[in-house]
Amino acid sequence: MYQKLWRMAACSLILGAVSGRVQAQEANSPAKNSQYCTNIADAASDARFALQKQALTDMEKEIEGRIKVLEAKRAEYEEWLKRRNEVLEKADETIVMIYSRMRPDAAALQLMNMDEEIAAAVIAKLNPRAASAVLNEMEPARAAQLANVITDAPKREKNPVRQN
Repeated sequence: MYQKLWRMAACSLILGAVSGRVQAQEANSPAKNSQYCTNIADAASDARFALQKQALTDMEKEIEGRIKVLEAKRAEYEEWLKRRNEVLEKADETIVMIYSRMRPDAAALQLMNMDEEIAAAVIAKLNPRAASAVLNEMEPARAAQLANVITDAPKREKNPVRQN
């Protein structure tokens, strides 16, 4: 097959040389070269198409293999995520139960030192009576900050300038 490709390359070189030197060579020689190239043009095209088809088939098999690997990874990730979410849900319920049974002043001290979003999530899951008692024991600025996180209110600057 590669010999055919070499012949095609040689043919194109010959045609280039023939077109530039047609007048300088015998009238019989360029005709033979052109006739040879014309005769193998269909075979050369078929060989080129066969090579391209084989390359596309190989690429398609490679892509199918990669898709299978990606699907397996996706299924593995979804299973891991499902287990993680189940554990988090249980942990969340446990943490909320712990904080709901704590004294409000002790819970407030611990929640003040926690990450803002986690503390807000715990307070939001407490029953309203326990949540209000915990917020009442916190510093007003921190309690307001957590309330803003719970309600998704935008953060404001500490010293806003009033406009009249």
